[in-house]
Amino acid sequence: MKFWLGASFTDTGEFLELARAAERCGFDTLTLSDHLFYADFRTPYPYSKSGRPRWDASTHWPDVWVTIGAMSAVTTTLRFAPNVYIAPARDLFTVAKQVSTAAVLSGDRVTFGVGVGWCEEEFEGTGQDFHTRGKRLDAMIPQLRSLWSGSEVSLPDLPPLSICPTPSHPIPVYVGGDSPAALRRATRMGDGWIGNRIYTEEQLDEVLAHLPRRDGFEIIAPLAVMPDADTYRRFADKGVTGTMAAPWWLATEQEKATHDPLSLKIATMERFAEEIIAKM
Repeated sequence: MKFWLGASFTDTGEFLELARAAERCGFDTLTLSDHLFYADFRTPYPYSKSGRPRWDASTHWPDVWVTIGAMSAVTTTLRFAPNVYIAPARDLFTVAKQVSTAAVLSGDRVTFGVGVGWCEEEFEGTGQDFHTRGKRLDAMIPQLRSLWSGSEVSLPDLPPLSICPTPSHPIPVYVGGDSPAALRRATRMGDGWIGNRIYTEEQLDEVLAHLPRRDGFEIIAPLAVMPDADTYRRFADKGVTGTMAAPWWLATEQEKATHDPLSLKIATMERFAEEIIAKM
């Protein structure tokens, strides 16, 4: 079982120390989320009963690839992934160049977590069509893989082309989301799947029924369980290869009262590493 650190909603200035601590504690991958701006969205947020986002205009959403590049410079083994990057809100070459550069700078420590997104306003802001985002992502994934290989690529209405720099190893592509379309896309095109909510065992069983059990296919699922090594082993038996945790969500009131936000995160990560990661 691999442990991914879910670092969404973290203030930008905390990421470098958080990355150092995650590597020291034995986390496999640090993730951060992708949003372009905050507004009074017309589009309902799909993961709350109210349809309202769980954050406000003061919440930090630093650029994913700039932040990964900075964190990779202060670590040596920790991997990084967006959870998830809304690739079809951008053009192909912006995505290809940013991800490829981050992979090279990190020494091949990038996983490309990708999804179609839910916020129509962000697509409007970048001039991309929201309603064709799934179809465009299906076309984009193989094109990205070709560009990242360093090979010359033929695309409609363009001369044969390539990009540089490109990584020395293929960038793993993990598809996010639990809609039928997302699960089909993960099965058909992905090297793995990332869940986008916190799953009860019943919910997870429903999702797992639609995912492949092939060698090398990773299943990363945030689990609605109290941290416990035996419980994680049971989920591993179901085919889950990794889970996502933000240990500070379970901080005691005493810890909250005696720590600043960054030291609280690190203290709870260290406890999680001692009580869970070390026993796995």
